[in-house]
Amino acid sequence: MPYNRDTLAAQADKLSGIEEETDLYEGFSPHVDTSEIKSLDFYTQKPSTGKEPALRSFTEIQQLLQQGKKRDVKSILRENSWPINSPIRAQLWPALCAQHQTKQNMLDGFYWDMVHQVFGTTELSDKPIMLPAFVDPAHCLTYHLTRTGRSVADRIVNVLGYDCPDITYSPVLYPITSILLHFMSEEEAYHCLAALVGSKEKVFIKQTKLQHEVTWKTVMQIAKKHSKNAVTYFQRICPGVKLERVFMDWCWWILAGLPFQHLVRIMDCYFHEGIKVLYRVALVIINLFHKECQSNNEWSPDNIKNDIGNALIKFCKKIPVSPTKLLHAAFSIRGLSSTYISRIFMKTEMILKSRSVLNNGSKQLVKSRSSDNLPSSQSQVNIQMMSHTLTIRERLYTETCRNLLFTLWSWLPVRITMYQPVLLYTTEEHGCSLTTFYVRVEQHEPTLMMIKTCNNEVFGAYCSTRWFERNVKDDKGQRQAYFGTGETFLFSLYPERAKYPWVGIENEKDLGHASELFMAADSKMITIGGGEGQAIWMDENIRFGKTDSCKTFNNPPLCPSGDFEIRVLEVYGFDGV
Repeated sequence: MPYNRDTLAAQADKLSGIEEETDLYEGFSPHVDTSEIKSLDFYTQKPSTGKEPALRSFTEIQQLLQQGKKRDVKSILRENSWPINSPIRAQLWPALCAQHQTKQNMLDGFYWDMVHQVFGTTELSDKPIMLPAFVDPAHCLTYHLTRTGRSVADRIVNVLGYDCPDITYSPVLYPITSILLHFMSEEEAYHCLAALVGSKEKVFIKQTKLQHEVTWKTVMQIAKKHSKNAVTYFQRICPGVKLERVFMDWCWWILAGLPFQHLVRIMDCYFHEGIKVLYRVALVIINLFHKECQSNNEWSPDNIKNDIGNALIKFCKKIPVSPTKLLHAAFSIRGLSSTYISRIFMKTEMILKSRSVLNNGSKQLVKSRSSDNLPSSQSQVNIQMMSHTLTIRERLYTETCRNLLFTLWSWLPVRITMYQPVLLYTTEEHGCSLTTFYVRVEQHEPTLMMIKTCNNEVFGAYCSTRWFERNVKDDKGQRQAYFGTGETFLFSLYPERAKYPWVGIENEKDLGHASELFMAADSKMITIGGGEGQAIWMDENIRFGKTDSCKTFNNPPLCPSGDFEIRVLEVYGFDGV
């Protein structure tokens, strides 16, 4: 039954104590221990004056979602402080998560089929279930779940681990499972999690140790700019404690520290906007803590300097602002755009990744310390069997080809290295036609383009966005000239070996339009990189091209002559992305 304003009015009556106390908990699922919920103290809420704007209903939000009006939904979620026990979340949260769904096999009964496949039965066992390796046993937060609810959470993460074997480390996944189970059924909670994990447009849950580390270091870098006074204060009073030790636990300030009322309101926004909501809340927590440290003896330097991390968690439990004020402060932070956050994240990822490889000389083989960053043996075989470009049989030995493959793989974004490369297009098999190129390639994202010239130079580009974007029109009905993101990069493999990332990763300042000319294409040509030159340009017959330095990547020409004749062009996609 849709949630409407009449229902909301009845709920408001319950909050004011007009209804029986047991009805206070109808917004929660059967998995919740309502005796613990009493500590949330519904009765402290201010009585309605009748002048407040009515809270929006699920039906209204659902209509906006169906119309694709995501900005309107975002505003509503930020501004509407539904009571913690509001029945709206039983419908709202699944609908918000469903918009991020990418898998097509989530049919009715899919979850229970998976449960039966994993456990041999759909009956819930009384015995403890061994949790997947990606779960952090120290942070299996269950909040107000009953014992049965906790067993259900265990089962959900096990099934998710079975269905998503690429998840290797995700400590926040269990707490989010528990939060979902407070307001919905087991099956709905699983589908919500699967959507969040599989989301490609927005980031919700990090799934590897590297991503987890990049995330907290990203928060630390953002805090140095947006919470500069607080960070400087912490460094001054705790000179013997590295700043990293404080920010490693940033997500637990929110998930383990904040009162449940605050956490639920944060999740209202998080399930729509993604992890950037948590970034903003973390900055507010830091700033509030800094303010309290200067005015409240409980948080004086002498009391917190020996364990500032634990002090932050304790502070969050007693946070002196309401959920509404916390979110208002979080969304009032200026200059914290998704583009800016992505830039910091990519830059941090590149730094960590570069530290994980050994560089034995400027043009020597780059070897990974971990097999996590190398293509699987099957991927190596697939690429070497398919690729005419990497092999360069007349000039290079097999071992050199293998080294080139490892080098190229080490340059890819970490999340992409988990997937199998697939040859989408090659001029030797599919002919030299830009039309054929688009037919076979344009819907794939990302793609890896490699060119071998008639002089045996080998170079190319990692293209972060679909080539189909060349057809997308702006608000004025005009096709955009350039598209793509800062994850795009150029590379040269032979005879020079070098990677040329986007210049914006190394510089947080606005470098102007010329620094963001990533990809362009039409029926006559393809271009990668722009601004006082084009890094790679190819004609419609995929026969001739030219390369020059450009502002987007700050690269030299990728071959000495500048002009080149294409011997082989190959484009790879990644199966499962």
